[in-house]
Amino acid sequence: MSQWYPKKGRVIFHVDMNSFYASVEMAYNPELKGKPLAIAGNPEERKGIVVTSSYEARAKGVKTTMQLWQARRLCPELIVLRPNFDRYRTASKEIFQTLAEITPYIQPVSIDEGYMDITGTEQHGNPIEIAQNLQQKISVELDLPCSIGIAPNKFLAKMASDMKKPMGITVLRKRDISEKLWPLPIEEMYGVGEKTAKKLRSFDIKTIGDLANGDPYQLKQILGINGERLQNKANGIDTRPVDPEAVHEFKSIGSSQTLAEDTIDEAEIRKLMHKLAENVERRMRRKQAAGQSVQIMIRYHDHKTITRSKKLHHFIENKSEILQFANELFQKHWNLEPIRLLGITVQDVDEKKNIAKQLDLFTYEEEAGKEKLYEAIDHLSRKYGKNLFKQIRNDEREDQPRTSFQKDFLDDYKKK
Repeated sequence: MSQWYPKKGRVIFHVDMNSFYASVEMAYNPELKGKPLAIAGNPEERKGIVVTSSYEARAKGVKTTMQLWQARRLCPELIVLRPNFDRYRTASKEIFQTLAEITPYIQPVSIDEGYMDITGTEQHGNPIEIAQNLQQKISVELDLPCSIGIAPNKFLAKMASDMKKPMGITVLRKRDISEKLWPLPIEEMYGVGEKTAKKLRSFDIKTIGDLANGDPYQLKQILGINGERLQNKANGIDTRPVDPEAVHEFKSIGSSQTLAEDTIDEAEIRKLMHKLAENVERRMRRKQAAGQSVQIMIRYHDHKTITRSKKLHHFIENKSEILQFANELFQKHWNLEPIRLLGITVQDVDEKKNIAKQLDLFTYEEEAGKEKLYEAIDHLSRKYGKNLFKQIRNDEREDQPRTSFQKDFLDDYKKK
């Protein structure tokens, strides 16, 4: 057993649910199993966007973010369902409760994936046995498939879990990286996005091995400090611990959404901006937080994406101010081309109790008055419904797909 549990090293799992939304729908309705299934925001509309799809649909070429008309052309028998986020959150909590039966050292990173540090859990068997039993339990009790990567650190565990899907278990040791990791295209490395991959390829760095064995000075010139970080990971070096408290940490709070179709309609854009600012305000108030920067993200019809931000002289937390600064950024930087996605994020966020603000009497009275107003709105919204004070008509459903996952609900995954 000592060969599996080294005295100085760690044994890390990365548990990754396979085609999660679609798999949950299949567990809920077994008649969907084995059929091409897509989850999309507007199934009734020709230009709805695919959020995720089953492996049967993927085999026909259906991909995430693809428009429905394209997906249906590739797969005429495609079954399309609206997302049910309450159902997915419930499944996610049950998954993480199952992981917590093995070890308390769990770090959720999204609704369908997380890390486990199983060092010191010999009573459950060796890592392969633990992974097999865990995978089997999730499959039998929740009817959901997952893949598990086993490695001495988080980066290698993440890469390992991607190597065999669905229902894979992969061990990736440091001594194996030259054979299993280095031959992979640079685009397949976790942490390397499309733009970074393009930069690296322009310098003839085409594989993870090329990155691992590249010139450190050149990499720093290309990518700055991130070049060193990526090269370390390519060489199997990652000292980050599995941190159960990381799910509570936040430096930014945001909301983004893909439009049903590319648009330049200012009324539609304005409506979405209101909705995004409202989402951010709600999440900040839930965290009792405020922030000092506002960022917008615009993704155009050709997938070109820009982010622009503004540092403020004061902390903000309410919708009106968030929307004001987001609108300023948008009007300044939108190039009038059709938009596919919009996002608003408040950055430099901290809990209000940690923010040392020196307020004069008038500022204090103004903010105290706002707090009373917010409390009154909350009370009336709970009593009469949350749409009571909406500033703009909003016919969109709460379960519209979003491109950013909020981990707030995972804060209490340990509660039974």
